[in-house]
Amino acid sequence: MSETVDIHAPDVEVKKSCCYFCHQNCGVLAYVKDGKVIKIEGDPTHPTNQGGLCCRGNIALLHLDHPARINHPLKRTGAKGENKWEKIPWDVAIAEIAEKLNQIKAESGAEAVATAGGTLRTDDWSRRRFMNMFGSPNGFHNALLCWIPTFMMETAVGGWSPFETDLATSRCVILWGFNPGSSAMPGMRGYSDLRKAGLKIIVVDPRYSETAAHADLWLPLRPGSDTALALAMIWVIIYEGHHDKEFVENWCTGFEELEDHIFEYNPEWAAEQTWLDPELIRQAARMYAQNTPGNIQWGCTADQLGKTAGAGMHARAILRALTGNLDRPGGDLMPGPSMYYVTDEELEGNDWLPEEQKAKQIGSDKFKLTSWPGYQRIADVSREVWGKAPTAEWMCEAHGPSVFKAILTGDPYQIRAMIISATNPVNSYGDAKMVLEALKQLEFLVVCEYWMTPAALYADYVMPIAGALERPIVHNNYGVTDSLITSQRAIQPLYERHTDYNFWRDLALATGQDPDQWPWETLEEAFYYVIYSFNSSGYQFSSYDEFVEKYRMFYPPLHYYKYGNNGFATPSRKVELKSSILEELGYPSLPTWIGPAENEVDDPEVAAEYPLVLTTGGGFMPYHHSEQFNIESVRFLKSDPYFTINPKKAAELGIKEGDWCWIETRRGRIRQRANVEPSVDTRVIYCQRGWWYPERQEDTGAEPFGCLESNVNVLTSVDDEHCDPIGGSWANRGLLCKVYKVSYWDETDTSYSIPGSASEPGVSVPPSEQKLAYEPIPYDPKPTFEVPEGLTWDKDTKLAWDIERGLAYDPNSGWLYHPETLIYYDLVTKYAYDPETETLIDEATGQRYSMETREPIGEGEAVKTTAAEAVAAEELAAKEAAAAEAAAEAVIITPTDIERGEQS
Repeated sequence: MSETVDIHAPDVEVKKSCCYFCHQNCGVLAYVKDGKVIKIEGDPTHPTNQGGLCCRGNIALLHLDHPARINHPLKRTGAKGENKWEKIPWDVAIAEIAEKLNQIKAESGAEAVATAGGTLRTDDWSRRRFMNMFGSPNGFHNALLCWIPTFMMETAVGGWSPFETDLATSRCVILWGFNPGSSAMPGMRGYSDLRKAGLKIIVVDPRYSETAAHADLWLPLRPGSDTALALAMIWVIIYEGHHDKEFVENWCTGFEELEDHIFEYNPEWAAEQTWLDPELIRQAARMYAQNTPGNIQWGCTADQLGKTAGAGMHARAILRALTGNLDRPGGDLMPGPSMYYVTDEELEGNDWLPEEQKAKQIGSDKFKLTSWPGYQRIADVSREVWGKAPTAEWMCEAHGPSVFKAILTGDPYQIRAMIISATNPVNSYGDAKMVLEALKQLEFLVVCEYWMTPAALYADYVMPIAGALERPIVHNNYGVTDSLITSQRAIQPLYERHTDYNFWRDLALATGQDPDQWPWETLEEAFYYVIYSFNSSGYQFSSYDEFVEKYRMFYPPLHYYKYGNNGFATPSRKVELKSSILEELGYPSLPTWIGPAENEVDDPEVAAEYPLVLTTGGGFMPYHHSEQFNIESVRFLKSDPYFTINPKKAAELGIKEGDWCWIETRRGRIRQRANVEPSVDTRVIYCQRGWWYPERQEDTGAEPFGCLESNVNVLTSVDDEHCDPIGGSWANRGLLCKVYKVSYWDETDTSYSIPGSASEPGVSVPPSEQKLAYEPIPYDPKPTFEVPEGLTWDKDTKLAWDIERGLAYDPNSGWLYHPETLIYYDLVTKYAYDPETETLIDEATGQRYSMETREPIGEGEAVKTTAAEAVAAEELAAKEAAAAEAAAEAVIITPTDIERGEQS
């Protein structure tokens, strides 16, 4: 019989916590007595869930003190993967980890240490802060499969990602690869209510999902063909005249080039690629364009298409702009970085990472948009317009699959150590067999975890991490929005658990980093620093907890049409339909069709053996990625993995409901049970992601905990030719597969290969020799003005230079100028212009010259000056000398210089 909990007793405290089991971060009220959480319930005042909690949120108490939780630091005592450990004190573990990291840094350089992260279950700015001070550029997440490439593409095109949908007055929303009916319950409630009020809902999904069942229009396209659909919708909007002509004329560049470029991508062309009726494509484009203001709600599909992903993201960014839906009431809002509080990027310390280390970031030579070359260009423009830059921790990463390949091959150099935080890479990164082998061979591995996962099994140290009820949380959409929602810790961490922030801070101090750069002992202190400036905006609080209790959240007033002040944060200050940033990085400046990683048209031999089209990225309740599988009551709801297959195809293959079947691609095979229903096309199967079997604690063989048996990432491809050359996304959708029933004697395939699609195990082609889907386009911009004789054109800065004097040419005025001092110089004589006396001056001699004649003033003698003028001139000369000295010592490194290995 359950014990009655009196939440109204005088000794019961109510703490405003939150659920940390998906991106919604729903509000939770935690009732605490004598330092223990006795009950939780949804917070009715929280804007996200308004008191509701799904089955994920309701397991918080089960998660808090589950018998399988990691509660103490564990040090490996047996062989890797043997699951033999000893408990050691936290400080001892930190000291030993720090010693090993410092040794590797001394022997192989800081870049030999990498970190792998998950999906917003940590304070990632602290990880980035640690890595920047340590000197390694090789941090990465699953982010390349989850919004980050979309953010960077949309920011390159329009100056910021318009990811906040203003639905209250919206007339139409496209839910593109997004199924809130399964993955985001609070969101689904909102869409349902708004549809009753007249909102048109278009769902783009190969599956007749929970959300598609309630849509006004459902587009069941071929998995992986989203880019073709977006291009054809642009065609309809332009050639039927549905675009917002005023917005395009005033605020967009490249429309005429786009109009010519898009001509071949009509709905009839797209029908073959997408399997959609051309009229359905037209209907979708018209519904979206004619019901403005409208929105496009991002979904993970956009980032999981592999080599076609970048063009698709670009095309969707263009759709928003053509319809004038950017930053307007009822449209897609562009919040920009917060001017009200300290952003994540400001906490990361990115200036501490030396330029030579940035150049060593693995994957930045290939996938430039989401690594240092693209991020730096976007960040520079962002600072010019917004005043701040996007978060680097998510937007500027090493290419995760390439890091795992580097562990196995030493190409481009050997990764010797990795720290894993908030992720189970075997289940969440592409080509799971390759990732598992990399973890087995890695010299030194540290895992920060709640549970013993397949990745943790191969660790040298496993560190216990505090959960949602044991830590404060700030939710600000990866640090790139102007609002935030705060939550407090309900209780102090149990056992020897620590927050991830304290892990990174302790490790930083133990490796010898400056304590002054880690001034906050607790997360509450760090978060108080973040929000302290609110005190000057009418708020009154003296601690982080007080802010949570009194205010909980901060939403600044909505400001629409912000681009009216300074323009869009692009080089042209307009939405660049034809992107100059993409062009500079060596990519197509307009979205250009390239087929899915594997498809019937380009790969007929593969299609002959693997005739079905596979989509692998589907999330489903009650799990989130590979989480919650350890909770018995949750596992009871979904005890086995299922894939969905059409009844006609199932009958053809002799498959019945519940049959265990193999799903096989060129990378390997997994087994799941058959869910036979007509929600998918006869040519498509849909697989659940995230599966592993933590109950198999004694299974520590070749695939511990059954981590490969039903894991869809065995099927996915991270081969360079299948990745998006722009942002590095790998292929989870649109792959080719076959399905057949499991036989008694069948075994799971555990052998890996590089490339993953190779027919033989092992490394057949080194990563550095693997080709991309298309090679970079040489960027060689020509001057738009006549370069004066004696000056040198530089394509990187797009300026003509007097190299000897370090002066740039201004074609509008015809003068030279110093980029730092902004002093102007006569093009012919190279004399400086003095605006006070409107004369020219020879800085070497002090002699002044007439502006009109360039003749010396005073018959060749220097102009007489008053005592005050003499002092001012002396001070000016000193400043100019200091500036010249600084300019002489400054080293400006351009992308061209990096490629040449030179400094200019």
